[in-house]
Amino acid sequence: MASDPEFTIGIEEEYLLVDRDSLALAEAPPGLMDACKSELEDQVSPEFLNCQIEIGTKVCKNTAEAREDLKRLRSCVSENAAKFNLTPIAASCHPFSDWRDQSHTDKERYNDLSQDLAGVVRRMLICGMHIHVGIANPDRRIDLMNQLAYFLPHTLALSCSSPFWQGRDTGLDSYRLTVFDNLPRTGLPPRMNSFGEFERSVNVLTDLGVIEDSSKIWWDLRPSSKFPTIESRICDVQPRLEHTLTLAALTQALTRMLWRLAKKNQRWRIYDGFLVAENRWRAQRYGIRQGLIDLGQGQISPMGDLLEDILELVSEDARFFESVAEVENARNILKTGTSSTRQRRAYEDAIAAEDDHQHALQAVVRHLIEEFHADL
Repeated sequence: MASDPEFTIGIEEEYLLVDRDSLALAEAPPGLMDACKSELEDQVSPEFLNCQIEIGTKVCKNTAEAREDLKRLRSCVSENAAKFNLTPIAASCHPFSDWRDQSHTDKERYNDLSQDLAGVVRRMLICGMHIHVGIANPDRRIDLMNQLAYFLPHTLALSCSSPFWQGRDTGLDSYRLTVFDNLPRTGLPPRMNSFGEFERSVNVLTDLGVIEDSSKIWWDLRPSSKFPTIESRICDVQPRLEHTLTLAALTQALTRMLWRLAKKNQRWRIYDGFLVAENRWRAQRYGIRQGLIDLGQGQISPMGDLLEDILELVSEDARFFESVAEVENARNILKTGTSSTRQRRAYEDAIAAEDDHQHALQAVVRHLIEEFHADL
């Protein structure tokens, strides 16, 4: 008899580094990465752009374990950045800095990316978060991915943190995805029947030398190239640590809920990707403000109603992982707004206080710095 999945979780976050005085983006000096690595070893790494830094938790049983590791990781980056008059923020786009002013990290992987993807990758001044859920059986990973894709727009809507781009309000709640989607092999994952089918598709590209491995497949949800996990990549990174944990807890609980259906020879209905993509766009454009299409009901439903449906679906799973508080914290995101809403509020408050446009954008960065450190 096959053993049950462990549903362990791992969280990766990408941060932007800003100068404490100008609040603009700043490159990470070599000493910063060295200092972080001396404490965190392989849990920290440079990202494509020199103004970015990435962390990853250890394998965690639940969000309680992840919380302690994330606090340690965020604190280490912050404390070492301060030695260089820098500070991290966890927002998917910087409110005003220009991608043209940034340089990419001098590392073979990133040099190859710049050469291969040219101007498309050079404007990747964006940060995301990735949530891994441990599923040992490869075919089970694919089966659960096919069903979990339905919920990707819901978690994206809750995560939006990128309303500004190069000093302007884009009108979108997740502008990050409009930038990221310019890369090849992005977007919603295709429906697959088995892990073997996934491998055969990857092998076509690797055999031709188009990509070296499946790590160059950047779908919103994918089988990890490194770990026996499914990896959700759709969410904007979160300024607040507790909101990161909420999104991770929801993803973990939804995955187990779908597995429970499979144990009873049931499954979540798989809708055409065209329809799920419409919800993805609505989440990207409006966040939680305008609701998503309830494809079962055939209507646009407020995010609050959809969230209550999800919380009911995963109530048993949240109890199993002892993450009821983290899952139900999604209600607080609805009450206070996503980071995009809170960033716009910070901007509007500054304008109301008679700041000019540039100073109001700097106020948004100060707000993001405060939120990053609020839960540490």
